Amino acid sequence: MSPAPPPASRTQHWLWPLLLLLGSVTLAIAWLMVALATGSQAGWMAIAAAAEAAWMLRLGTLPGGRPRITVAMLATLLIALAANWGIAAAYIGGPMGLAPWESALRLGPHLAWTLIGLANGTAEILWLLAGLVAAWWLAR
Repeated sequence: MSPAPPPASRTQHWLWPLLLLLGSVTLAIAWLMVALATGSQAGWMAIAAAAEAAWMLRLGTLPGGRPRITVAMLATLLIALAANWGIAAAYIGGPMGLAPWESALRLGPHLAWTLIGLANGTAEILWLLAGLVAAWWLAR
């Protein structure tokens, strides 16, 4: 008698949200630290955000196609928003003696939008668009 074939392995698709959340929070904090260290908005980090999102979705075995592309692009946008919110909070709360996370909780959406709009120019918008294209390309 021949041995029984091994059972078919099932791919688990429940891990991708946790991996994406962990990677996104980590990258948003890294973006904040790079921006504060360089004194700029560090818009080029949108490419890193796109690569991280696509990689975490692949690592978490989210099936390819439109869902993965959509989630990767949305994650890239949310990482950019979180990083820019943190940058604005750090610059507005720092002189008042607040840590970035304390200031971020007190920063209202209208003031944050105004500060983000003032700090980001054409170059940062182009970097964000490049990040979205990279997310689309890498998540396919």
